Amino acid sequence: MKFAIFSLIVSITASICQAGDALGWLKQEAMRQLSGCRVPSESGVILHTPDGIGHYKALWTRDFYYMIKYAPDLMDNEELKASIAFLLEGQREDGCIPDRVNAQEKAIYSPGGENNPLADHALDNAPFLALALCEYVKITGDLDFFRKVEPAVKRGLDHIRRAENGLVYNPPESPECVYGFTDIVTKTGNLLFSSALYYLACNEMATTCREADHGKHADYEKRALRIKKNIGVLWNEDAGMFFAADVDCRQLDIWGSAYVVDVGLATNEQANRVSKFLVENSDSIFQHGQVRHLPGKETWDRLFVDFHPEGSYQNGAFWATPLPWIVPVVARNSPTLARKLVDDCIRDFKTNGVAECINGEDRKVPNFVVSITNLYAAYSNLE
Repeated sequence: MKFAIFSLIVSITASICQAGDALGWLKQEAMRQLSGCRVPSESGVILHTPDGIGHYKALWTRDFYYMIKYAPDLMDNEELKASIAFLLEGQREDGCIPDRVNAQEKAIYSPGGENNPLADHALDNAPFLALALCEYVKITGDLDFFRKVEPAVKRGLDHIRRAENGLVYNPPESPECVYGFTDIVTKTGNLLFSSALYYLACNEMATTCREADHGKHADYEKRALRIKKNIGVLWNEDAGMFFAADVDCRQLDIWGSAYVVDVGLATNEQANRVSKFLVENSDSIFQHGQVRHLPGKETWDRLFVDFHPEGSYQNGAFWATPLPWIVPVVARNSPTLARKLVDDCIRDFKTNGVAECINGEDRKVPNFVVSITNLYAAYSNLE
């Protein structure tokens, strides 16, 4: 009996030590990548670039939000404020928020090359900047800064095309880029992920407007409510998942379905069915804890570019980016699988290095910052 109790104590202690080691490694690695990605602009603003060796030399709006959202304890508040202002300085006259602003302080509005953009702009830039602003205010309580920049951020949200039903809309005949981690994908019609982002941005802006006693919180709330009311147009009852869009790329969206659940847009029944789908199809969705955009070996129906073959990059590779919202959705039906995903991803990154995406031996963009910040958050939220 004494031996059994002793063995149990040893086992529990070992588990605690392993957890502590994992969290310590994640924090250290996230700090290393965040430190390495800091590049000064010509005016001295520190830009947090997508990779931990500062190769890209530009501040991407969506990557910046994920860093603030998922590793706020590892970043400098004044640098966050300066970066938000830096992005807003690149806002176009029509309200369009930049996709990125480079170290030479040139604003670029669409994914793709600076001289060969994929579209006019991306539909996620304004929601991501709004969300970054709200995260900054949560961290600092700097309501004066919010009051100062809220009108410009709202102009950015106003610029995004929405359908009468409130969802973000992308016309098939002249499409823009959509959610940035699928920016080579030409999703058209009513959009799932972009609408969920817009919904969350409006909710967060409404809450912060109330706290600041500033702006028209009711307008933001009305926009969010309209999306919540109509997001079901993208629900596939047979599969128990949401479509990515309802014209081009009317396909089951792994990342988007889980995100809709995570931000509170799904009904409880829908949330449970999405969770069940992820668990039951885990063998084809996950690799080393990282996540495909689509189930099975499916690839996207329409792309802006044709040089990403099946199984590569956004057309079939596996990513750590969505883990903070994938893991809790999986945990609704299988806490064991949720834990395994995080542990497998940690093991992969420790062994092979942090990457943007993987598939077998293929690994793209080493030292990708968002992969480690988002894994750090996914692990921390399990504890």
